[in-house]
Amino acid sequence: MDLTAILGVLLALAAVVGGNYLEGGQLQELLNLPAAAIVICGTLAAAIIQSPSSDVSRAFRLLGWAFGDNKQDLGKSIEKIVQWCVIARRKGLLALEAEAEKETDPFVKSGLLLLADGKGADVIRSTLEVELITTEQRDLQGAKVIESMGGYAPTLGIIGAVLGLIHVMSNLSDPDSLGAGIATAFVATIYGIGIANLFLIPVANKIKSLILMRYQYQEMVLDGLMFIAEGQNPKAIQQRLQGYLR
Repeated sequence: MDLTAILGVLLALAAVVGGNYLEGGQLQELLNLPAAAIVICGTLAAAIIQSPSSDVSRAFRLLGWAFGDNKQDLGKSIEKIVQWCVIARRKGLLALEAEAEKETDPFVKSGLLLLADGKGADVIRSTLEVELITTEQRDLQGAKVIESMGGYAPTLGIIGAVLGLIHVMSNLSDPDSLGAGIATAFVATIYGIGIANLFLIPVANKIKSLILMRYQYQEMVLDGLMFIAEGQNPKAIQQRLQGYLR
């Protein structure tokens, strides 16, 4: 779990709630179910209409990735690649099949199995690059769905505000209903702008950064596997991969 991301969300909530309190407001003034329904449901509906179902489902999976354990230790990965090289030189490439079974990353597992099958460096690169680029593009599409929701949310907030004002104007003869209508009008705007700028857009940008980090990691693994296929020695592989740490 990424505690930094969770802390950021909590700080965003504290900024809004704390600012409201310092202005003399109360927490219950920010709680408005109709406003939340208009903004959240409307934003989701717009995203679903805009994007294919596969992109929408991927976007929700990426939300979990943004707040999950997403760190890549490149140093340890280099050590692992060097160890694979040692195993291949001592026991042969076929021994890497057992190493592939230990891996949970499908990309790494595919690469090790290609090595174990005796595939050449060109075949390994062409095969894995297709997987690398395809995954990157699909995840970027998912990130764009979340980013687009950040564009829709403020507009839905304005729609909620207009609906609240319509409710107010249609009940001028009933003073008791004026407060609820005005609250919906202003709180919906806060929800729309807040959700967009304090959650959706930052999360989309973080996912894009994570996609880039994963791409660099997979490029490093791909280079390492190719070096092993070319028969380079472990020390040379380690030295060449150190450039990814700079």
